[in-house]
Amino acid sequence: MKQGDLVFQILMVDDDEDDRFLTQTAFEESDLKCKLDFVKDGTEAIDHLTAIFETNDDRNPLPNLILLDLNMPKKNGWQVLAEVKNSESLRHIPVLVFTTSKSPEHVKRSYDLGANSFITKPSTYSGLLDIVRVIGKYWKDVATVI
Repeated sequence: MKQGDLVFQILMVDDDEDDRFLTQTAFEESDLKCKLDFVKDGTEAIDHLTAIFETNDDRNPLPNLILLDLNMPKKNGWQVLAEVKNSESLRHIPVLVFTTSKSPEHVKRSYDLGANSFITKPSTYSGLLDIVRVIGKYWKDVATVI
């Protein structure tokens, strides 16, 4: 379904407060019409997604997209990715690994676990803004998501 006038929901899973703030600012500055929610670790992410699915409330739907950091406390990004992609009720949600890593091993492992994309966080705010605009354009306006 093309999102059109529907609210496009993104869940960002990241333990770094500065990264969450800068990403939120970049989404606001890019004028993308979306709702950005945050959780601070992998356990919170799975609890959040499970709670939304179990309540089955149209006013609080599952996200259309997950931005997932790899290095987090409690459950790391690979554990979250594996749980999401192994869950019949969640596997349809595109997961974009969004991390500081550039390691080819991390990229391969992420794709092996079902990541839809692997994006290395940029070192500048302008680079982040460019990435946010590309993410928004592709996943909100081009790709068809549920």
